[in-house]
Amino acid sequence: MKKLFGTDGMRGEAGKFPFDVATVEIVGASLANHLRKKLGRTPLIVVGRDTRESGPWLEQALARGALAAGADLKSGGVITTPGVAYLARSLSADAGVVISASHNPYQDNGLKIFAPQGRKLDEETERLIEKDIFSKTETREVDAHREAKSIPDRAIAIEAESLQSRYLDYLSKEIGRGLSLNGIKLLVDCANGAASALAPALLERLGAVVIAINNTPDGRNINLNCGSLHTDQLQAEVLKQQADLGVAFDGDADRSLFVDAQGQLVNGDGSLWVLANYLHARGELAQQAVVATVMSNVGLELALKSRGMSLVRTDVGDKYVLDELLRSGATLGGEQSGHIILPKLSLAGDGLITTICVLRVIAEEQKSLQQLNEGLQVFPQILLNVKVKQKRPFAEYQAINLVAREIENELGSHGRLLLRYSGTEPLARVMIEGPSLPLIQNFAQRLAAVIEQTLG
Repeated sequence: MKKLFGTDGMRGEAGKFPFDVATVEIVGASLANHLRKKLGRTPLIVVGRDTRESGPWLEQALARGALAAGADLKSGGVITTPGVAYLARSLSADAGVVISASHNPYQDNGLKIFAPQGRKLDEETERLIEKDIFSKTETREVDAHREAKSIPDRAIAIEAESLQSRYLDYLSKEIGRGLSLNGIKLLVDCANGAASALAPALLERLGAVVIAINNTPDGRNINLNCGSLHTDQLQAEVLKQQADLGVAFDGDADRSLFVDAQGQLVNGDGSLWVLANYLHARGELAQQAVVATVMSNVGLELALKSRGMSLVRTDVGDKYVLDELLRSGATLGGEQSGHIILPKLSLAGDGLITTICVLRVIAEEQKSLQQLNEGLQVFPQILLNVKVKQKRPFAEYQAINLVAREIENELGSHGRLLLRYSGTEPLARVMIEGPSLPLIQNFAQRLAAVIEQTLG
C-alpha cells in the first residue's frame, strides 16, 4: 500500500518529512534511477514550482538528487502545474515534476509527477519511489555524488524565462487561436500563486483589458484570503470595476472559477454546463456525456438530461475524471472545484485553458456568462470538513452509519449525502444536497459532530 502519494501526488508541511531536504533529494534520485532503468538512457526531467517560500530550496534538493542519479534537468521556474505538464509533453521529456501544494496554505508544499503525455505518474512508479524513501537506499547514492554533481543556483533558472514564454505562446497562439477579447474587461485573481505573471500576460495578449489582483506573491501570501477558495474580494471588485467577467485561480492554477458581471460565482459545474452546451451544439460532445465527480451538484445532472446529455460520475479527483474520459472517449469532464479537462487539448486540468475556452464561448455566442448559465438550477449544497486522527472505513463505526442512514431516509429522493475522506489531508468531508439550506446545514452539523466525537 502507498503511504505518501495520494490522489494528487505528495503533500505535507515543508521542512518536515517527507518534505525535508534529504527526502526530497531521495525522490529526485529515485525518479531518475527508475526512469533510467526503464528507458536504458539518460532521462530528461522538467521541473517547476509555485510561489511558496519553500519552493526554491525544495527544487534545489530535487535537482541535486536527480542530477546525482544521472538525469538531465530543465527548470520552468515559477510556472503553473499544467504548464509543467505541457512542457513535459512538448519537450519530449520523460517526466515533469511540480513543487506545489495547490490550494493549501504556504506552510505546506507538495510534489506532483507527470508522465510525458501529461498524465499523473503511474502508481507502480509511485510505490517504487516510496520504497526508496523508506529504505533510504537512495540516500547513500546522493551523498556519494553530491560533490561532483552539485549545481549552482543559476542552473535552476537558466531556461525558466524561455520555457514560460513557450507555454504562453502555446496558450495564446494554439488554444487562443482566432479569439479576440478586444473590449472585454476582466478581473483576474491570481491567488498570489503561479499564475501571477502568466495569467495577466496571456489575457492581455488576447486583447482583454485586465485588472489583476492578488498578483504580488511574497512566499507566504499564496491562497491567503484570495483565489478560488476565497472569491468574496473578486466578486466585489467585479461589481466595483464594472467588469464583464472575473476569474479566480488557485495557487498552481490548475483550476479556475468565474464571476459574472452581476457578481455571482460560477463554479466548475457552471463551467461544465457552459462548455457542454457549446460542444453539444457543434456536434463535438462525444457520447453526449459529461464526466464529473460525485461532488457535482444534482442540478447539473438534471439540466444536462433536459437537453439530451448525461452526467457520468467518478470518485473525487481529476485523476479519476481523466481515467473515465480516456476510457469512454468523452470530450469534457471536470470537478465542481474548477478543474476542467478537455482531453483533445490537454490531459491536465488547466485553469488558463479553461478560461480561454469559456471566453471563446462568450465571444462566439455573444452572450454574457449569466445568460450562458440559464437553465442550470443549482440545489443547495453544503460541505463540511472534519479533522480526523485516522482514515478508517466509515462502515466500521455504527454511530456514524446510524446518523448517515437517518439523514438519507429524511432526504429521500430530494437530496444526496456523500461522506468521504480527503485524498491529501487528514479530513473527513461531509457533503449534503437538499431542498433547503437550513435543512441540510442541520443534517451536516449532526453528522460532522458524530464524526468528530468518533474519529477526531
